[in-house]
Amino acid sequence: MSELSITLPRWFDLHTHFRQGAAVPDYIGAHRQMGCAGALAMPNTQPPVSRVDGPDRDDSRSIESYRAELSAAGASSFEQLIIPLYLTPATTAEMIDQGAASGQLRACKYYPPHGTTNSEHGLPMAELLGGDVLKAMAANGVPLCIHGEQHALPGEEYLADDRSAESIFYRETMPRLLETHPDLRIVCEHITTREAVALVRGAGPKRVGATITPQHLLYTIGHLIQGLRYHLYCLPIVKFDKDRDALRNAVMRPGQDQFFAGTDSAPHTHRTKATDCGCAAGCFTGGCAPQLYAKAFEEAGADLGTDSGLAAFRAFLCENGPGFYGFEPSEKTFTMERTPSETEVLHTLDGKVTPLPLGMDLKLDWSLV
Repeated sequence: MSELSITLPRWFDLHTHFRQGAAVPDYIGAHRQMGCAGALAMPNTQPPVSRVDGPDRDDSRSIESYRAELSAAGASSFEQLIIPLYLTPATTAEMIDQGAASGQLRACKYYPPHGTTNSEHGLPMAELLGGDVLKAMAANGVPLCIHGEQHALPGEEYLADDRSAESIFYRETMPRLLETHPDLRIVCEHITTREAVALVRGAGPKRVGATITPQHLLYTIGHLIQGLRYHLYCLPIVKFDKDRDALRNAVMRPGQDQFFAGTDSAPHTHRTKATDCGCAAGCFTGGCAPQLYAKAFEEAGADLGTDSGLAAFRAFLCENGPGFYGFEPSEKTFTMERTPSETEVLHTLDGKVTPLPLGMDLKLDWSLV
């Protein structure tokens, strides 16, 4: 493997989990160490971040209070920190109007009920469609971040070779959402299927964008179930080779500006990742996401030593996300070298966390300088 060094603008992880509690400084530190200039931090804490301002309550946290916690833990050095409002049955149009006017509300998050970790506070999309909350978001220019999986499916519909919870959502629900709310801007988060790619591309760049994780660009369901590699278990689950090919083609397409980095990095300690009653969903990629994305691009056929290959990688990692959310790419830079590197267990006050490459016995081809 030839030597190569690339310098890029510091990148933005526009879908990640910093959790709460004693380990938050470690999780934020892992992001800072990998050249991350900012983040969109998921609001599915316990209790959820379902109000804009005010102190924490037993049933809810606020964007204001969660921002203060993350800032105190090291996120104050980020150029951008976006915390979406968790949409619940208690969300009102007035909350959206007031939050947008204050500048604190920059995105909202839709979770299908019980669709992933701490998503039991969400509500079905059918209850949002045509309602005042989405109308207020559109009127205020507040994007909707969507966990795009159909709610409450039977098992045989959840994952099959010709359909899944995600593909059904993008075939049936998303077109209705786009038709009902034509002015609403949407981020389709952690997409995994060719159906999602097709919908995003067809919707237009100013209206719909999408984040893609490293694991969904690198792996398929075969990697997960061959030996039950539970460190790869996440939601939405990794899919089939045709889906991975569609994701790779989307990020490699010259000049594309709709697809961008969002790792969905979700740390679980050793005592909570694999338990007697199952496995917690989430891949931890703090500290190694740019290296994983570089590997995925090269496996997709990109030559990062050429202008075209580097341009595609830079657009996905550093430029498209800021463009969609309406802020400038970072003026600061970080450097990667194509030399082998290894990941290590992250030791936190809450326990040990295993990064995805270590859990998958993956040797990285790139190092952060």
